[in-house]
Amino acid sequence: VVADPQLGSVAVDMALDVLLGKPPKLLRDVVHRTSAAAPFDVAGIDLNEACLRVLRLPAVADKTFLISIGDRTVGGMTARDQMVGPWQVPVADVAVTLAGFHEYRGEAMAIGERTQLALINPAASGRMAIGEALTNIAAAPVAAIGGIKLSANWMAAAGHAGEDAALYDTVRAVGMELCPQLGISIPVGKDSMSMKTTWSEGGQQKEVIAPLSLIVSAFARVTDVRRTLTPQLRFDCGETLLILLDLGAGKNRMGGSALAQVYGGIGAETPDLDDAKKMVAWFALVQRLNEEGRILAYHDRSDGGLFVTLCEMAFASRAGLEVRLAQSAASSFVITTLFNEELGAVLQIRSSDLTALRDAFKSAGLGDAVHVICKPVPGERISILCGNVEVYAANRVDLHRVWSETTFHMQKLRDNPDCARQEYERILDAGDPGISPQLTFDPSADIAAPFVHSARPRVAILREQGVNGQVEMAAAFERAGFDAFDVHMSDIIAGRVTLADFKGFAACGGFSYGDVLGAGEGWAKAILFNARARDDFAAFFLRGDSFALGVCNGCQMMSNLHEIIPGSAAWPHFVRNRSEQFEARFAMVEVLPTPSLFFAGMAGSRLPIAVAHGEGYAEFTGAEQRAAAMVALRFIDNQGAATEIYPYNPNGSPAGITGLTTADGRFTVLMPHPERVFRSVQNSWYPAGWGEDGPWLRMFRNARQWVGS
Repeated sequence: VVADPQLGSVAVDMALDVLLGKPPKLLRDVVHRTSAAAPFDVAGIDLNEACLRVLRLPAVADKTFLISIGDRTVGGMTARDQMVGPWQVPVADVAVTLAGFHEYRGEAMAIGERTQLALINPAASGRMAIGEALTNIAAAPVAAIGGIKLSANWMAAAGHAGEDAALYDTVRAVGMELCPQLGISIPVGKDSMSMKTTWSEGGQQKEVIAPLSLIVSAFARVTDVRRTLTPQLRFDCGETLLILLDLGAGKNRMGGSALAQVYGGIGAETPDLDDAKKMVAWFALVQRLNEEGRILAYHDRSDGGLFVTLCEMAFASRAGLEVRLAQSAASSFVITTLFNEELGAVLQIRSSDLTALRDAFKSAGLGDAVHVICKPVPGERISILCGNVEVYAANRVDLHRVWSETTFHMQKLRDNPDCARQEYERILDAGDPGISPQLTFDPSADIAAPFVHSARPRVAILREQGVNGQVEMAAAFERAGFDAFDVHMSDIIAGRVTLADFKGFAACGGFSYGDVLGAGEGWAKAILFNARARDDFAAFFLRGDSFALGVCNGCQMMSNLHEIIPGSAAWPHFVRNRSEQFEARFAMVEVLPTPSLFFAGMAGSRLPIAVAHGEGYAEFTGAEQRAAAMVALRFIDNQGAATEIYPYNPNGSPAGITGLTTADGRFTVLMPHPERVFRSVQNSWYPAGWGEDGPWLRMFRNARQWVGS
């Protein structure tokens, strides 16, 4: 049925039999299987050992080895990725993208999954997957819980004893009970019902099944991406407190927890989403408090429980914590409080807002959910007290190293082990200030403003097969006052378009030809070995009024055109990153004094920038070529020094070299992506004082000023 609310009529009213036909009814005769799991006994567990084991569990531990090899900035619409804060720690609860290049509205996405709970209580695992997705997406400013849409990915070993009944129970619990109570729909999803394999070995029949699993993806519109909360603690708001919002009503059920797993157990009683109405009220209150500016930091309680939640907030903030639990110092109380994985979240608030927060939750019937548990403190010490008895203390650096140990060993096996070791050892530097921008210009000053009423110069946004960064490049030039045109290499080769019609071009990033001929070389050869294209490009470069910018794959391509670009003979060849891996990072660079028209007035600035490339190592033929190269941009560490240390320098280029120009400054190439961070909100992290215009917009405004009227 499709209704038309404007006309008050029904536009479509069609029986499903007409649409789907009449498939035969499928009957499954199934039997429930009772879980034989024994209760998980926490007696005798050493707290210090438990903390270390849980932090090392892959489900809990640092996952940089996975995150840093995926391009998270392509498209220029990313407002919140996994990496949080100036130290880029992967602890974000929610992903947020922008709806447009002139928008603060956007979309949020979060994941929920509690597969291990299905071994004990399948229905609870489904409810908890949805609950976890909701506590994750609550970090984004979502107008109402009813605006959230879910995608359900079901996996089960259909036909195996007990699994069909478990699947039925879970689908009913989620689709017919919980979601209608929450006011949330599941319009899409997929299923894999063959999660079982059998084989014969030594005359014996063997089989392996995967447990019932529901992976929930939650999507919602975001009212203002700038209000997305992260686990990074604030120290610029006076005295603050950390509050636990406990949706588990103090039950502290341990079944299926990370703690149980690391001690070889499962447990008999799992966490659950017991009251849908309380979840709705909880979600609405978190959103209201965020809108009022009362929440300074946010992190949901999930894998590993409260202890991991607090540790990850400390890691993202390079801070110490003083945790105070209830008076009882009994070992079992401390363990279950710190490691239960009931639904909930930790909020950082101003101490002066505590009374108002308590009153708000009490009015919503959630007064017993609010627990003051922690105070952030300067330094490196994380301590846990029950009353005045200290039951645990550790150094934040040591715990961070334990948490990152798994990712270090994975990177060491897969990538360059020296690079993996350098990244792991940087955690030891307690004095690392993190990303620390220093600007020599005002990013809000629009130097292109005098030309706002002039004709808009034409710039070609040049791409080849596999290029995927053309949209954000066009948006950056458009913002600066150009008219950007999408120009494909096939247009130039066929003669449909000529560069003579453009004041400049930008060669964009991507993966042209899959780099099968080496970085950007396939693209360059498409120019050099085609007479029409070569003549068009050569004539363009010889003009005195033209400019060109090459970024990432475009940088690699232009470096291979040195024979037809005047003044580019000393440009290096770009080869495989020293890490032997694609690198997607948010790194610091320094702008050096050069004639480059793009960097006019920016020399001396130290800025964060998006990086996404696999072949960015600048390879010179020798010291003579390197000395002759006019370096415009170089990677620096967080102290501001040029560096070859990974991951401050993601590709390992000598002296951090990552951008070059020609003697007349008209042609510039660089590996990082300024076009993906020309707005402040596109940065993974930025100082609170930055406005709408990010510092990298100055590059494109410089080009517009250079062109003139």
